[in-house]
Amino acid sequence: MHDDRSITEHRLRRVLKERVKPAVRSRAVPLTVERWEAPGEPVPVAEGLAAHYEPCAIGDPWGPAWGTTWFKVTGTVPADWAGRTVEAVLDLGFDRMMPGFQCEGLVHRADGGEVKALNPYNDWVRVADRAEGGEHVEWYVEAASNPVLVDHAATYEGDLPTSGDQPLYRLARMELTVFETEVWELVQDLEVLYDLMTQLDTADARRHEVLRALGAALDALDLGDVPGTAAAARGCLARVLAAPANASAHRISAVGHAHIDSAWLWPLRETVRKVARTASNMVNLMDQHPEFVFAMSQAQQLDWIKTYRPELFERVKKKIADGQFVPVGGMWVESDTNMVGGEAMARQFLYGKKFFLDEFGIETQNVWLPDSFGYTAAMPQIVRLSGSQWFLTQKISWSQVNRFPHHTFWWEGIDGTRVFTHFPPVDTYNSDLGGAQLAHAARNYREKGHGSRSLVPFGWGDGGGGPTREHLARARRQRDLEGSPRVRIERPDAFFERARAEYEDAPVWAGELYLELHRGTYTSQAKTKQGNRRSESLLREAELWTATAAVRVAGYAYPYEDLERIWKTVLLHQFHDILPGSSIAWVHREARETYAAVREELQGITLAAQQALAGQGAEQLVFNCAPHTRRGVPAGGAGRPTEAGEPVTVEERHGGGHILANGRLLVEIDGRGLIVSVYDLEARRETVAPGTAANLLQIHPDFPNMWDAWDIDAFYRNRVTDLVELDRLEVTGSGPRSATVRVTRSFGRSGAVQQITLRAGAKTVDLVTEVDWHETEKFLKAAFPLDVKAERTASETQFGHVYRATHTNTSWEAAKFEICAHRWIHAEEPGWGVALLNDSTYGHDVTRDVRADGGQTTTVRLSLLRAPRYPDPETDQGSHTLGFSLAPGAGIGDAVREGHALNLPERVVCGAGPVAPLVAVDEDAVVVEAVKLAEDRSGDVVVRLYESRGGRARATLTAGFPITDAVESDLLERPLAGSAVGVPTPEGRIPLTLRPFQIVTVRLHRS
Repeated sequence: MHDDRSITEHRLRRVLKERVKPAVRSRAVPLTVERWEAPGEPVPVAEGLAAHYEPCAIGDPWGPAWGTTWFKVTGTVPADWAGRTVEAVLDLGFDRMMPGFQCEGLVHRADGGEVKALNPYNDWVRVADRAEGGEHVEWYVEAASNPVLVDHAATYEGDLPTSGDQPLYRLARMELTVFETEVWELVQDLEVLYDLMTQLDTADARRHEVLRALGAALDALDLGDVPGTAAAARGCLARVLAAPANASAHRISAVGHAHIDSAWLWPLRETVRKVARTASNMVNLMDQHPEFVFAMSQAQQLDWIKTYRPELFERVKKKIADGQFVPVGGMWVESDTNMVGGEAMARQFLYGKKFFLDEFGIETQNVWLPDSFGYTAAMPQIVRLSGSQWFLTQKISWSQVNRFPHHTFWWEGIDGTRVFTHFPPVDTYNSDLGGAQLAHAARNYREKGHGSRSLVPFGWGDGGGGPTREHLARARRQRDLEGSPRVRIERPDAFFERARAEYEDAPVWAGELYLELHRGTYTSQAKTKQGNRRSESLLREAELWTATAAVRVAGYAYPYEDLERIWKTVLLHQFHDILPGSSIAWVHREARETYAAVREELQGITLAAQQALAGQGAEQLVFNCAPHTRRGVPAGGAGRPTEAGEPVTVEERHGGGHILANGRLLVEIDGRGLIVSVYDLEARRETVAPGTAANLLQIHPDFPNMWDAWDIDAFYRNRVTDLVELDRLEVTGSGPRSATVRVTRSFGRSGAVQQITLRAGAKTVDLVTEVDWHETEKFLKAAFPLDVKAERTASETQFGHVYRATHTNTSWEAAKFEICAHRWIHAEEPGWGVALLNDSTYGHDVTRDVRADGGQTTTVRLSLLRAPRYPDPETDQGSHTLGFSLAPGAGIGDAVREGHALNLPERVVCGAGPVAPLVAVDEDAVVVEAVKLAEDRSGDVVVRLYESRGGRARATLTAGFPITDAVESDLLERPLAGSAVGVPTPEGRIPLTLRPFQIVTVRLHRS
């Protein structure tokens, strides 16, 4: 037979585009349109409805960047349309290629109730399934004119003060139409079969069978009367659509989804509206399709619906009760996981799962994080302690170098906890359920021969939108279709239960899920990251001292509501495009303002509690919030510190510079203002590699291949400039307790002032760098070449640390050329190590080199600042103050202690006398992470602690108040079957036994 495939395929494409799709709407009459431009920010619905509307015509421009235009549309269904299906088409001027990234609308009735949302693939509103004729239509469309910011080019449209005021859109179509259901169904038949056919091998008989059926359908179609002949064309396709799938066909669990970034190329306030628009369409779709299941993560987004759209929230609650609308994820937002602190990660689950339980009576079982930029190795334990048992991600498919070896596996964390994990082989969290994507999922699936199923999240996402009726039509046709995977719409838990049942012995992946992409997110938007770190620390302080005051001081009221509200604000800003620095300027400007308000409020709460504890008096008391004793003040207590150590001396250095000494360290700063020696007098070891200098600022070009704020590509290292030119070198503080050398430099359009301080009794060199940063597409690092032969480094992560190789033996190791660490990174050889500590920096890199003398130099660098142009062209511009410390001779325990000390400064308050700790632990390896009162308002004290060094630990937790019992709890403060917590003694001492990196939450019942 002659090969006429291409002719038939081309014929189908043209007929479908030019004749069949246009025939879905056979008649049309225009609607009357009026408009009102809302001034400034969005207004309440009632205000929009009551506004004065003026006439508007199709083709009129509307909507400056970030504006809101209200359209009033009215009309009457023609009498001769009686018995026909009638829909309105409300096209605001959509670009069909960019759902979620442009103008959108929400249609309201005259009484203010939501009807449905409008977006490029959802521009219709059903008037009647069978019109009577004469029906009056009156709707109000709240239209958002969000600018399109997806071009990866520098733009000032990403913030309200710098965006333009010219209209961005033109009204395209406002009509009542007759909807031809049979033609629409024919479109779905043709598209599904065409997609299926093009994925089949040309030697496959099924491909040719489908081709012939499509040809027959086109022959049966009268292009002059598509509605009248659609049924006949569909009849030609019935047999091939009814052919069942192969017995061994891959099984796909399709889960409706609308990945809605809580902020990204739009501000938080717009996400509030995106969430309402998406949820409105989903509940409408559920009304029409009882089989439809939609999964929504992020408790914050459901809370927004509750707060701003209570009528819609009641509809959502009913669909949740019916099992169609499925809360998933268990977190407050889909947060970043690399940089979020340990306690904050615990609170993501506490407040997320608590919301779902309180509002819907549902305990979510799966963690839904498709789009975060890599996943901490601490996550499995946190997931299980939250009461969840499944984990889903997709983003690892974006890795540039190495293909992840599994799609279904057990993920093992730093403590040994495992969680059953799925990584959808469809390689998208915005699937359209098209044949190409389903075929890719089946071909790509790595577990063939062991497992047979995968999950596909389907629906328009990123900017929201969700599934459409077209998606559901594809799912129905591919439920059991020869040549296609079997598609079943179902809840995520149903998939996980079946996947685990068939593959209980799935392979194990131990350690972090490192994304070989988006490494620049550890550094972009330094002030957002600094705000997060400091907010986490301030919340720790506030909870410790308010809990202590609530237990110790009569009449003091623990600020439950205030602390929960602030926690939720901080958790929201840990969303995976806010904390990573990959949102528009508006988002980060607001974040800086929010963090400043959080700081002020928490400092006030903390001071009030400390004053209540200290009482009336003139004695200066130092409050120590750190989990270790320092300067004689116990962890979690307050008192007069003891001073120790030899006085600090300052000498001129031969050849220029200065020498600082305190009996423990000898620090040499040369005439360039660089640290050329840090000698550990106790170990008689040099810290700085010979011939090098530490605290060296270095600048690189930074122009990645694609994602500016997200990425740094390895080739940035090919060019480097050492900042060694000196403006000024001076001793600015010199006394027995400390000495400081100040170094001032200029470079490019920027300047830096570095202060190098040595304190009496300290085993650290404290470094503060103030940068007035005005570079573009540059990367600023601070280098510390260490005379240490380290095969690996340890980087702090949540509730512990992870080891990473310093060599690049394999492509997996080479791909980790930029890594994340929290408060410290540590390099050591047997018997001696060095820690580099920081107060707000997350990005680091480590390289190694063997010198001519045979020694190894391990260079650890902090990534201080970047200057990408997209999506915020002013990223990091301005003044920054960044603190870090070098700790020679430090072990892991020293790194833990000094990291907390740097991030939790002492507070001085005048009072009557010392304040004893509320709780105490007698083993330094066991770190108290949080002390708070229980969420249920019972007055119980909750203590969360963990083993910090990676070894087993026995410790005693002592309560500084009368208790009746101590119960091990999960992250939601519910009793947990475990053996870490022993029976308390009458004196309030509780024995603890912890495995490496184990997190233990102890609930202390007060007597």
